[in-house]
Amino acid sequence: MWQCLTANKPGTMLWVVLVDSTPKLNGEDSPLCNPAFTKMGSNKMDIASEKIDLESDEESPLTLSQSPGAKQSLQFEASHTSVPKSKSHALRRLQNTAFHSVYVVLFKAKINVLLPFGPLAVVLHYATGSHGWVFFFSLLGITPLAERLGYATEQLACYTGNTVGGLLNATFGNATEMIISIYALKNGMIRVVQQSLLGSILSNMLLVLGCAFFTGGIVHYPKVQRFNQTAAIVSSGLLLMAVMGILFPAVLHFTHTEVHFGKSELALSRFSSCIMLVAYASYLFFQLKSHANLYDSVDEERENDGEDSDEEEVPEITMCESIVWLTILTLWVSVLSGYLVDAIEGASDSWNMPVSFISVILLPIVGNAAEHASAIMFAMKDKLDITLGVAIGSSTQISMFVIPFCVVVGWIMGQQMDLNFQLFETATLFITVLVVAFMLQEGTSNYFKGVMLILCYLIVAASFFVHVDNSDDE
Repeated sequence: MWQCLTANKPGTMLWVVLVDSTPKLNGEDSPLCNPAFTKMGSNKMDIASEKIDLESDEESPLTLSQSPGAKQSLQFEASHTSVPKSKSHALRRLQNTAFHSVYVVLFKAKINVLLPFGPLAVVLHYATGSHGWVFFFSLLGITPLAERLGYATEQLACYTGNTVGGLLNATFGNATEMIISIYALKNGMIRVVQQSLLGSILSNMLLVLGCAFFTGGIVHYPKVQRFNQTAAIVSSGLLLMAVMGILFPAVLHFTHTEVHFGKSELALSRFSSCIMLVAYASYLFFQLKSHANLYDSVDEERENDGEDSDEEEVPEITMCESIVWLTILTLWVSVLSGYLVDAIEGASDSWNMPVSFISVILLPIVGNAAEHASAIMFAMKDKLDITLGVAIGSSTQISMFVIPFCVVVGWIMGQQMDLNFQLFETATLFITVLVVAFMLQEGTSNYFKGVMLILCYLIVAASFFVHVDNSDDE
């Protein structure tokens, strides 16, 4: 007579052993209980040491039950009872995943307490028409949306890698600025478009990068943080090329050396914009295809040194959920951007604040919330290559893609959007690019460099607060 005895090791596997319960013969144990016999018969009787995974026993029709007489036996469930259980289990897991995604994106972050201000701004727009409050609440409502856009792109970057992840983060991080610019361009507010895009470049290069260097330097003090010097030099070259494209139309206009006054400047801007778009497309091919190894060198060195930081990079939502949330958040940002642009001039009058300060300082700070949070987080994790991909990569994308794209879109719309950003704004951009290029020359970072960049941004912000825009474009 045979018994089925089980020995359960907590946590992993279930061992099933068959034991002969016949009484001893002549004082000898049962043949199956003899170790020598067990060793000999193990090849013939695989069931004596079969491992059953506990994780799959819920869906398997084979289950174990214990008899009242302290005996355990194998019992077989009917297949028609196990199938509904597996289906209900899968459905329950799907529901849990959906609820978990909503919780992580909409409720987990503390900044999401500002989400209700977006609908409140829409209500105030139709109820009171107070531009100051509509603008203020629209700013508050867009801030968490921009940060959540950055979070969704970070989750998507976990499935795409560092280089593509940094590019995606910069692209969707700039979605706010691009949407605001298209709405303003549609309303003929060309100076608002120019100044908001210029402010985004200045904010990313000085404020975002400065905060990232500062926090990373403090967290990892006294260690010297390093990043890919080659990638930084290429990005600096692209930024200088963008300054060239923006500088020449302004110089042509203010030196009065145009062949056809007002027309040559616009034609040069449109031609330069097409060239800049080609240059940016070539840069993407260089970064992602032909010389992709140049952007992974520092990460490979860290992996060879045995630094293990992948445990913190486990994504909280799936790839499909990240794409869905990116779509939803971008649509809601586009809705709020319309109310925000409509209230800019009214807010400037009610707050007695220059439109240039609102466009260059306030709007980019809100639009760069995603880049700001991402750059600081990666710097604290000692991943400065991704930090530069977010901060400098975002500035490069705005200067080499978004600004020329807006010129082309304005060309299609019949708006005279050009690259003449006026002398004051162009000089500010030129000096900023030079300062950041010198900061990135060594390929190292510390908290003092971050302090210098932040202080430079404060000087820029004070300059635009006392700056009066004399342009006749509006």
